[in-house]
Amino acid sequence: MPSKFTKLASSNAAAVVILLLSVALVVFTSNMTKPNPQEASTAIIEIFGVKIHRNPPQATLTDLGVTSWKKWGCSPSKFPWTFEAKETMYLLEGKVKVYCDGHDGFFEIGAGDLVEFPKGMKVTWDVTEALNKHYSLEK
Repeated sequence: MPSKFTKLASSNAAAVVILLLSVALVVFTSNMTKPNPQEASTAIIEIFGVKIHRNPPQATLTDLGVTSWKKWGCSPSKFPWTFEAKETMYLLEGKVKVYCDGHDGFFEIGAGDLVEFPKGMKVTWDVTEALNKHYSLEK
């Protein structure tokens, strides 16, 4: 049968281990790289095969020649669309809920987003705020 001393020593050892793990966790998390807000705001994400670059730097837009692309716009409406070619677009104004065929739910794109839709993708666009965009079709 364990003595009172053995029970006390094992409970103290457990407390020391918990304390050391807590300190290690604090040190580890405090040394983690903090995200740069500038990088986070320009992150490229992919949803259902659609690449979205939120708030890309002006240099990116200039390199792509976005201002020389064709323009298109529409008022709030909902309609199906098939991308007959890979399309890259830069949204100047507006907001769209995009429902991709074969996927549940939707994602939103809006002013300031640089978006690439793959060739052949079928979607339903729910334009919730009047849209104005530059776009380029892959040749």
